[in-house]
Amino acid sequence: MADETGKRPSGPEHVPEVPLLWPFAAARLAVDACFWWLERGPAGKDDSRLPWTTPNTVALELATMRLRDCTRARSGQPALVCAPYALHRALIADFAPGHSVVQSLQKGGVERVYLTDWRSASPDMRHLSIDSYLGDLNVAIDEIGAPVDLVGLCQGGWLSLLYAARFPAKVRRLVLVGAPVDLAIDSSLSRLARNAPEMVYDQLVARGGGNVSGEEMLRFWSRALSRDDIAKALQINLADKEVAALLARFDRWNTETLDLPGTYYLQIVNWIFRQNRIATGNFTALGRAIDLKDVKAPVFLLAGLDDEVVPAAQALATAKLLGTPPAFVAAASEPSNHLGLFMGARTHAHAWPRIAEWLRDDLPGVLARSA
Repeated sequence: MADETGKRPSGPEHVPEVPLLWPFAAARLAVDACFWWLERGPAGKDDSRLPWTTPNTVALELATMRLRDCTRARSGQPALVCAPYALHRALIADFAPGHSVVQSLQKGGVERVYLTDWRSASPDMRHLSIDSYLGDLNVAIDEIGAPVDLVGLCQGGWLSLLYAARFPAKVRRLVLVGAPVDLAIDSSLSRLARNAPEMVYDQLVARGGGNVSGEEMLRFWSRALSRDDIAKALQINLADKEVAALLARFDRWNTETLDLPGTYYLQIVNWIFRQNRIATGNFTALGRAIDLKDVKAPVFLLAGLDDEVVPAAQALATAKLLGTPPAFVAAASEPSNHLGLFMGARTHAHAWPRIAEWLRDDLPGVLARSA
């Protein structure tokens, strides 16, 4: 959930700033304004001002999400896109024609597509935990009808992986796109998460009244977005006729932030990014210890060669942690930065059709061996 689309702050360590911020990236804000009490604005609305690219209906209203039903047929294998829950809305997965995960899957023949549309955290949601989101994800999948093909984007990737390990019989195939799992593999953001004092994160949550304010993170972190950087993320040519509309839509999407529950945020920072519990086998989800070797479903891993948030080595290393036989692991790397994996036109022209084909193919091992 991030990409190189903002001015670099001064300081000894470079962190890729982008309009799509990771929850722990807010630590830099907390460090820079450690004793500055920020004036809070009114709570953000839970509805976007931007229309969806793909027609959909709300299949289910849950505490953490709206389950979006984008299906074009009542029969067939369902795929659930697990959007990242960080600073921005799930429109990242359905941004615009030619820049939409939902659309690319449908064009590739996946007729039954659903999407997790995560809610902005209200004050009464401040104690929601990772278990809360896993529990609602389980309800959503039961509503759709298991087993599903689970497509996890970025932080939606580690959430999807936890779910697949906790409920292996409910996931037929698993796609992880730019997903951070083994944080022992170095990146600038994982270093930041480990090195910042724990009190920094606690103060950030306290300033938000128990939540992490997306509006404040955006205002103090991503102060300026250049046309070139946005074009790089969307993988578009600034000379094209329709580019102005895309840039304007991106700008509006960027300003619509989500707040995060404080408990959920601190668990991500401490358990996943600081302690690396998922990769080391020390994570408990919904009362059960998680063993990634319980994930034996076919897996497709997609990484960005220019991704500074989740380097390709980190994104692809997940394969060795799973119980999936090597012949049923497909992996691909694209010349893309992080945000471009989900919203980039070139990635949607090349990588996502292959993912859709892999989801429909009866012999994923054949594709895996040719990767």
